[in-house]
Amino acid sequence: MSRSYKKIPKQGISTSTTEKEDKREANRTLRRVTKDQVQKGAEVFATLREVSNVWSFGKDGKVFLKQPTEKDMRK
Repeated sequence: MSRSYKKIPKQGISTSTTEKEDKREANRTLRRVTKDQVQKGAEVFATLREVSNVWSFGKDGKVFLKQPTEKDMRK
């Protein structure tokens, strides 16, 4: 991986490097809610957007870089 580079010049908007923990919490909540709905006999199940708020995650999305440097394109 020492010579691998990004193909698309984009990066996260904030100082947070990852949203891994936020996504884990959201999926755990979804599984818990779905399990309860199955036990109650629900016909329609909750979606990920219904049980979590993506605006409270660590990053605020991604943005394309207009003139990326070589440092920006490293993985």
